[in-house]
Amino acid sequence: MKIEHVAMYVNDLERTKQFFEYYFKATSNERYHNPKTGFSSYFLTFSDGARLEIMHKAQMEDAKKSFVRTGFIHLAFSLGSKEKVDQLTQQLKQDGYEILSGPRTTGDGYYESCVVAIEENLIELTV
Repeated sequence: MKIEHVAMYVNDLERTKQFFEYYFKATSNERYHNPKTGFSSYFLTFSDGARLEIMHKAQMEDAKKSFVRTGFIHLAFSLGSKEKVDQLTQQLKQDGYEILSGPRTTGDGYYESCVVAIEENLIELTV
């Protein structure tokens, strides 16, 4: 069994798509739009085949995000090396994204950094 995809609602569908294409080399399908429901989405595919569906509806709630709430909390991307974690962390920082932690080796042995990224969603960069 495998997870087929993960989905997230966003306010700015195009900006979110561009974020994942630029920083994580995702490829996107054509935008799906249902005019009856006001729903639009893209499926983003990453190099290993993992997929992220980004979605938007005209009527959505945008609650304050807390990084210690219950439920899904972050997306983690394995970049393949400590150097790539360091490089992308630095690039995201230079581009104005908040680095919450790292790069560092955690108590359980992961080398990672955590970035408050697109629409205040937490992205973990790891080896």
